[in-house]
Amino acid sequence: MSHSITLTAADRAVLLQYVRRASDASLRHRAHLILLLADGHAWSLITAVLFCSSRTIARWQQRFQRGGVPALLGRPRGAPTRLGPRWGDLVVAWVTHQRPRDFGFFRSRWCCALLAVVLRRDYALDVGRETIRRWLHREELVWRRPRPVLDRTDPRKEAILQELRVLLRDLPDDETVVFQDEVDVNLNPDIGCMWMRQGQQAKVVTPGDNAKCYLAGSLHWRTGVLFTTEGPKRDAALFVRHLHELRRRLRRYKKIHVICDNAKFHYDCWAVWEFVHRYGDRVVLHFLPKYAPECNPIERIWWQLREAITRNHTCQSLPELIELVLGWLTERKSFPVEDAVYRLPRAG
Repeated sequence: MSHSITLTAADRAVLLQYVRRASDASLRHRAHLILLLADGHAWSLITAVLFCSSRTIARWQQRFQRGGVPALLGRPRGAPTRLGPRWGDLVVAWVTHQRPRDFGFFRSRWCCALLAVVLRRDYALDVGRETIRRWLHREELVWRRPRPVLDRTDPRKEAILQELRVLLRDLPDDETVVFQDEVDVNLNPDIGCMWMRQGQQAKVVTPGDNAKCYLAGSLHWRTGVLFTTEGPKRDAALFVRHLHELRRRLRRYKKIHVICDNAKFHYDCWAVWEFVHRYGDRVVLHFLPKYAPECNPIERIWWQLREAITRNHTCQSLPELIELVLGWLTERKSFPVEDAVYRLPRAG
């Protein structure tokens, strides 16, 4: 077939530049095709050299004849841009600030199909869910699991923290402070990330029948030493046993201030009342703000314990696991005490 394309010197130079330097492989392919047509090569040769069909040659020949070199740049993939950016902004606002129930749907979360239904119902706008997905991705929204948070605060939080800051600042040498909390140790391991070969998911053998015990711990404010007491239940009996342990381990101090959370068995129990009545002159209980575990420095130790020991562990019995946990705690000897919450501002 004879060629029907004539190139100017400028057009040929631009096409050659596309073939040699264009980063877009499709553009290099089109430019090469037009150059071969302009040089009079047969379509059968072009299809063999460029691995394309005669329909492709015809399509780009017609586009070049109508639009010249700029026509080779092609058009963006996907549907034509017929929707203004305001529709994408509207969908993003729905996803980030409203819920499906606000629109009369018995749904707890948005999906692309539901957003398309709302646009069709309320605005007579017919778009597909994949278009909506592209809008969301364009605004850097992703489909991921959310993080659960507790949206409750103690109205006296700042007042309680200020009292504890003053206590720590003015603490006499013959008195001491510990931060107390309990942690559960489960025979069935917590599952966490680990190294494994790609495409071969590693296995963590679990006993199946779970068993657990609890550790009551207290972190010494001045030294970072951790005192622990083991028990089968997280209850007042374990708490009182731990308080007696603190009395014995901290005999050198005239008074021990125990800062703990608001678990009911820490205060609303006969065993605790009896202990406070008998030893209240030496062991004083202070309570953290409600719903504020971040205010207890010992929580970070429990997090480290789970990361280092209880995640993906292979212990087959509870005594073996407890031995491993206590061995890790004993080996550490002391822990850094994070005091950012209780650091008083210095005068300028």
